Amino acid sequence: MTRLSSAFSKGHPALVCFITAGDGDTAANLDALVEGGADVIELGMPFTDPMADGPAIQAANLRSLGKGTTTRDVLLIANEFRERHPDVPLVLMGYANPMVRRGPEWFAAECAGCGVDGVICVDIPPEEDQELGPALRAAGISPIRLATPTTDAARLPAVLEGSSGFLYYVSVAGITGLQQAAIESIEANVRRIKQSTDLPVAVGFGVRTPEQAAEIAKVADGVVVGSALVELVGEHGINGPEKLRELTSSLAQAVHNAR
Repeated sequence: MTRLSSAFSKGHPALVCFITAGDGDTAANLDALVEGGADVIELGMPFTDPMADGPAIQAANLRSLGKGTTTRDVLLIANEFRERHPDVPLVLMGYANPMVRRGPEWFAAECAGCGVDGVICVDIPPEEDQELGPALRAAGISPIRLATPTTDAARLPAVLEGSSGFLYYVSVAGITGLQQAAIESIEANVRRIKQSTDLPVAVGFGVRTPEQAAEIAKVADGVVVGSALVELVGEHGINGPEKLRELTSSLAQAVHNAR
């Protein structure tokens, strides 16, 4: 089994936690997520135009880029994380430009060398899979795709084709952190998607509290939390890891015990 498949085979829904690389003490923040009980880590690659992200993650991108964070720095953070946490799945999430500007084969090889398990590229649609997907798959990296409330039956097969690890269901037609879909909509769409794939389905965008996470975990294979964690990094600086550990622990307890 891969690290990702193991994370979704623990007998309970998985908690997926996101923070932005280069924002605050990233190594300490990542360790805090693991200590708090996160099953999968998403590490955001800072970018100048994070079109899918709301104010919290936009601000984190600016803080990170303001410190001079580069793609090489992100890969170094990933490599050091893998050395400290050999069994915890790590997914890089970001945008096409930093991933393909030196060639997709270069990026995929670097990810494999750093122990990255999966990549979410927000702005490469399935129809343009050739830009990155083949290189990732050849290197043993899972291309993790996004489905949304507007992903209908006609397009879902294209989203699923070549995807692996898990499917990220974006529960709202909007940006991160600002709104949450009704649980009835989430449940209906997760059920619809799972009729077409054996991949685990993790639900994100707008999940901020343990109560929200628990509700979603009753109907999904995983719950993704990002903006609420990123806000803690921005608000608490060097005390960020303690705050992250506390919130992650509450989220993990809620998600793992939801059923």
